[in-house]
Amino acid sequence: MLKILEKRERALGTQLSIKGARCTSPKCALIRKPHRPGAHGKGMVKRTEYGLQLLEKQKIRFSYGLTDKQLKSVFSRAEKNKESTPKAVISELESRLDNVVVRLGFALSRSISRKMVSHGHFLVNGRRVTIPSYHLKTNDVVSLRPQSRDAGAFKDVAARLKDVQVPPWLTLDKTKLEGKIVSAPKDISIPFDVNMVVDYYLR
Repeated sequence: MLKILEKRERALGTQLSIKGARCTSPKCALIRKPHRPGAHGKGMVKRTEYGLQLLEKQKIRFSYGLTDKQLKSVFSRAEKNKESTPKAVISELESRLDNVVVRLGFALSRSISRKMVSHGHFLVNGRRVTIPSYHLKTNDVVSLRPQSRDAGAFKDVAARLKDVQVPPWLTLDKTKLEGKIVSAPKDISIPFDVNMVVDYYLR
């Protein structure tokens, strides 16, 4: 699975942070091999406008672990939002439970987070939620399920959270092992151009 994720990043030419800390280490495949995989990976690639739009769409898909159908639904809902479409898209993607679990430092990557959520390790407002795409709202509280604290994946979570800096739209209680959404997602640094994907879906 790790090799597949690395090939995706190399093919897209962008670090998407889908493998956690490995992305920023010298072991990162994109650092070791900064070219596309395959026999002709080092050659120049000329992309059409459509090709560039498709590339940006794939970056979003793989970064957040979505299918084509899921991503199309995100953009469809965003178009009906009062906010600008790009802003509404990022807000919805960042508000997913699996993404917030990563932002809070409970998981090292979104792929790991999806498994954790699916296995029922997290509570939202005190209720167990097993849907990674669950949409969180302002004032929602995400916490690690008490029964999961001794699980192998979380034995060192308290120590790991000591160095975690959460984004301004979240708060984290490192003692209670819970976080809260205090506002809509903002000041998000993203490695893709959402406007190009808007144009892609308008074709």
